[in-house]
Amino acid sequence: MDVHAHITTDNFPTRADPPRITLEAILEHAKEAGVRHIVSVTESERDVEPILGLARDTDGFILPAVGLHPVQAVKDGERSVTLDDWTRFEPLLQKAIQERTIVCVGEIGLDFSRHIITGNPCNEDPEDQLRDTQRHVFRRQVQLAIEADLPVNVHSRSAGHHALEILYELNAKRVIMHAFDGKLSYAKKAVEHGFYFSVPPSTVRSPQKQNMVAALPLSHLLLESDAPALGPEKGVDNEPANIMISAQEIARIKQISVEQVIEETTRNAETLFNMK
Repeated sequence: MDVHAHITTDNFPTRADPPRITLEAILEHAKEAGVRHIVSVTESERDVEPILGLARDTDGFILPAVGLHPVQAVKDGERSVTLDDWTRFEPLLQKAIQERTIVCVGEIGLDFSRHIITGNPCNEDPEDQLRDTQRHVFRRQVQLAIEADLPVNVHSRSAGHHALEILYELNAKRVIMHAFDGKLSYAKKAVEHGFYFSVPPSTVRSPQKQNMVAALPLSHLLLESDAPALGPEKGVDNEPANIMISAQEIARIKQISVEQVIEETTRNAETLFNMK
């Protein structure tokens, strides 16, 4: 099961000329690779209805998630999320929760990367205020997820410790830390709290993620693609079928069979999403 991907017609058009891969092709590749479900997350209000629609159209093969990402795309690049973004987005999330149309709240979290926070001409507020706004938007979404007994699918780029502290503060229990880039000590503490860590195909070229996989128990690992990002080859569109590469890399690092990795990560996902 791919627990974190960005499956939209913007990222994977329904028709395309090579080398762009189509939506139909990536779904077929995923099924051929044995992927049972793909959790497709939103980033902005623009993604919500398309992802809910794809979930309906694929008869549950795509499982929808709704959340407001800490980084928002704008005409001239990208910027940190604003309170105005949240004001527009909150009713969409509330509606999805009330109608029980989503399997988790995501992609949500914090992004304190220098290119997002420091000297970014697309931002209007001081750096401290940008971080505070991200924390507020993240905290509110985690609170809503907890109230609805839904998992959270968490982005924490250059902000792992900060995101985890908010999750601990709110006593979150059902947590996916997606493509975690924080310190190993933070990840180990999070496992003690019952959190899961999803492993992307880019792990094959990331010593940091390889060390994390080696140190964390298989009982707290999941498979993700983050398609179309974080593929095994830098600069090449990723797709959900490549979670098999994640499984193979986990197996290599832990010196166990790929079959065991698939079996246990599937069981972990089914437990987290209450699919049993």
